[in-house]
Amino acid sequence: MGEGNGRTGNGNGGNGNGSGHGRGVVWAIGDDEDRASGPETLRVYIAGAHSTGKTTLARWVSRHFELPLVTEVARSVLAEMELPLTVLRTDIDRTLQFQREVFARQSEAEDFAGKRFVSDRTFDNLAYMAHHTMGLRGILPEAEKYAERLRAPGSIVFFIRPHRDLLFEDGVRASVVWEEIVRIDGMVKVLLEMQGIDYVTIDTVNMAERARAVRGVLRTLGVTETTPKTVAAV
Repeated sequence: MGEGNGRTGNGNGGNGNGSGHGRGVVWAIGDDEDRASGPETLRVYIAGAHSTGKTTLARWVSRHFELPLVTEVARSVLAEMELPLTVLRTDIDRTLQFQREVFARQSEAEDFAGKRFVSDRTFDNLAYMAHHTMGLRGILPEAEKYAERLRAPGSIVFFIRPHRDLLFEDGVRASVVWEEIVRIDGMVKVLLEMQGIDYVTIDTVNMAERARAVRGVLRTLGVTETTPKTVAAV
């Protein structure tokens, strides 16, 4: 994900100047009249541990509801900091720096996306910060401010629970271990609960059932599907 040079398509929000580091936003291409109906503010979050299929579901939501997709920024931050994966398990200070930057970039990408988007995470990376560093307390003020966005009208959080069938190496974490995924899943749940964030649990491994659950919830908000569009990264 390189630097953006302006948005493509109809995505609402964002200033369109593409300044700053990699935005981590993908815009659905389509005409304004084709945009999914619904509230002016619609922020859809897919929360959970790694290797749970969050990004796959977020991409489906982006295509079918004409929402800009806020993607993870961890890989670009990892490349910019030139950190080998082993460092994330052994160097506490550099890992803390990495996780703080990821959290800041995620928030920045959402700001750029505007009032309507789907994101494939919330403050999930704070669970990794708690697991691999000793610096979570130092970022709590920023976390509480970010939680206000998750609690605000127009935001809805879907919490994807892990399944062994979805384990795979993702190129960012040093390894995919079921026990660690379960630990991170529990930490994400604690963070959501501690911040008083309501969420919809999705615990099926079947993608069609996941999509149907999300569509059903969005329909109750007056949001309807559009014809799936292609997407362009900025």
